[in-house]
Amino acid sequence: MTGMCRSIKTLRGSVEPVTDEDVRAAALQYVRKLSGYRKPARANEAVFEAAVDEVAAATHRLLDGIRVR
Repeated sequence: MTGMCRSIKTLRGSVEPVTDEDVRAAALQYVRKLSGYRKPARANEAVFEAAVDEVAAATHRLLDGIRVR
């Protein structure tokens, strides 16, 4: 899986504060890559958006929980 999400920028350790938009953009790129859809069909929109929301929430938990030495 090397290089799977090259276009997702690293959020941890960013000089600028991480915004909700940054997290959502990363989550969207991740779900797009995994699903193979840039924009899902109407029948898949709800599950696609739910996945983006879940990944964004998990990302927030991860970033909030990381301890930096």
